[in-house]
Amino acid sequence: MLLLAVDTATPAVTVALHDGSAVVAATSQVDARRHGELLLPAVHRVLAEAGTKLDAVTGLVVGVGPGPYTGLRVGLVTAAAFASALSVPVHGVCTLDGLAYAAGLAGLQGPFVVATDGRRKEVYWARYEDFRTRTGDPAVDRPADIAEQLAGLPVVGAGAVLYPEAFPDAREPEHVSAGALAALAAERLAAGQDMLPPQPLYLRRPDAQVPKNYKVVTPK
Repeated sequence: MLLLAVDTATPAVTVALHDGSAVVAATSQVDARRHGELLLPAVHRVLAEAGTKLDAVTGLVVGVGPGPYTGLRVGLVTAAAFASALSVPVHGVCTLDGLAYAAGLAGLQGPFVVATDGRRKEVYWARYEDFRTRTGDPAVDRPADIAEQLAGLPVVGAGAVLYPEAFPDAREPEHVSAGALAALAAERLAAGQDMLPPQPLYLRRPDAQVPKNYKVVTPK
């Protein structure tokens, strides 16, 4: 097994190779505006560090979000293109699950919450019983609207950093890593668990909308 994992659902552009037992190589760069520019060079660096070629990859892992449309689609489209070119499967993993898994490996015990920046003064979030077990579907809300129901729980991710008044017990990591995403995917695959389809988890409609009523212009 050699999994190439990518995630662009958060400001972090992150790539890793995992051989089924451990991360072979990984890189991450935080830049919310340059996902398209940074992802392919990051893939190249990881392959070079591992001393291997793209055609050695046996599967793709991609973070499906939730995340903003513009960044999220970069990783999904890239993973789909690689999978098609290599004729290998592509496995989706919830980005919040990857953050939870990394926090657990770092020693955080459950229950806890993962929250990332949803923009529009909102967060994408989910509650976890432990670092492998999410207790509900991801959601998007204003921090003040969920602060009371999450009171007393540690909160992992950039959402806690951005909104300390709502989430005072902030925990690392702030951003997802493809290494954790790949390790979680390898664990789930080895256990025969179903993986998510590589489809974006947006949770809200895009800003751009097709006009419902077009202005009628009658020639004189």
